[in-house]
Amino acid sequence: MNFEQALETVNESVFARFGRHLTDVETAILIGALQSQTYEQIAVNSGYSISYITRDVGPKVWKLLSQALGETVSKTNFQTALERHGRSHNRANNSLDEDFLEVPSGIVPINSPFYIKRPPIEERAYTQVSKPGSLIRIKAPRQMGKTSLMHRILAHGKDAGLRTVLLSLQQADSGIFTSLDKFLRWLCANVSRQLNLDPKLDNYWDADIGSKVSCTLYFQEYLLTEIDSPVVLALDEVNRIFEYPEISSDFLPLLRSWYEDAAEIEQWQKLRLVIVHATEAYIPLAINQSPFNVGLPIKLPEFSLEQVLDLAVRHRLDSLTEAQLATLLATIGGHPYLVRVALYHLARNEVSLSQLLQTAPTAAGIYSDHLRHHLANLQEHPELAAAYKQVVMAINPLPLDAIAAYKLESMGLVKLQSNQATPSCDLYRLYFREQLT
Repeated sequence: MNFEQALETVNESVFARFGRHLTDVETAILIGALQSQTYEQIAVNSGYSISYITRDVGPKVWKLLSQALGETVSKTNFQTALERHGRSHNRANNSLDEDFLEVPSGIVPINSPFYIKRPPIEERAYTQVSKPGSLIRIKAPRQMGKTSLMHRILAHGKDAGLRTVLLSLQQADSGIFTSLDKFLRWLCANVSRQLNLDPKLDNYWDADIGSKVSCTLYFQEYLLTEIDSPVVLALDEVNRIFEYPEISSDFLPLLRSWYEDAAEIEQWQKLRLVIVHATEAYIPLAINQSPFNVGLPIKLPEFSLEQVLDLAVRHRLDSLTEAQLATLLATIGGHPYLVRVALYHLARNEVSLSQLLQTAPTAAGIYSDHLRHHLANLQEHPELAAAYKQVVMAINPLPLDAIAAYKLESMGLVKLQSNQATPSCDLYRLYFREQLT
């Protein structure tokens, strides 16, 4: 059981028993104990006095856990007690999880009842992927549903008789990105194998003409010639290549050239590209060279109130009123992942709506991981943190430098009207007011 699982188990148990979550000092003691720290070390790391930790809070924490878990818990045995309690809790909830709910993490399965369509995006993408030589670009901040949509486009392509290939750049070893040549050979080898063709890279690779031309000939004269039907090539997590400008500056224009070649060369009409990337990644691409200004652009929007109402019904939360869901939406926005997490916990009766909203912008809330991810990104870029601090502290929309506004919007942290920025939702406003001051 890792730190987050342990804290979640304790919070659930304490809330079920006493109707409250752990305080910050109680959380600090548990985290320190999980790291085998002494009370003195916990006090130094958390900023509390040693006497306060050792005499006041420490003994009370273990008494609290003993009552919540129903067995004697101490600083030395609490990890074992938590694991035992967690196994029992999981067994009790297995039937609910398997028969009804889905944990809102990662891709929403193709046949999931919890996938919400965002018309006309799906139908537009299905129409586009059926067109010869098409290119679809799906972009949005993380956890907005990009990969789930991509899988539905591929499923539609299969149903239409197209061959499909899916490559996630997250699966590529770091060594693949040491040179353009290695990366393009990795691409060609993987596409070959997914099409059930023998990789014949050495037959087409020629150092004298360069990697890009070799790769292009490999696709045009081998892959697209050997297969009878069109191919949908989906590239997921393309934002990873942004970390390697020496590769992205050649690879992205190469994709664009394949798309443009389809206008004149019949073989390239058999290739349909689906490019998926998170907008958090930023790279100063030349506007006339990247593939990100050609083809069909898809920018995933947030859920509307009507869609949230629909999703609540699918979670069997019919008792929630439209006004209550509007309050939830005002707090967390229509971010698909945040909405699904809230409805998941409400459907499991782990927390009431008022309690969820009260704890949402805190370390004890259900969004702590999501919020810490954004906080870490801001801390890596002090200039963005400073700009965002101004936004969350402002009462009215705030004008921002164009680059800062673009980056913060790409991260999903602000909404822009002209060059006036406001926090995307109250959840971010409340959390980052606390964390950035």
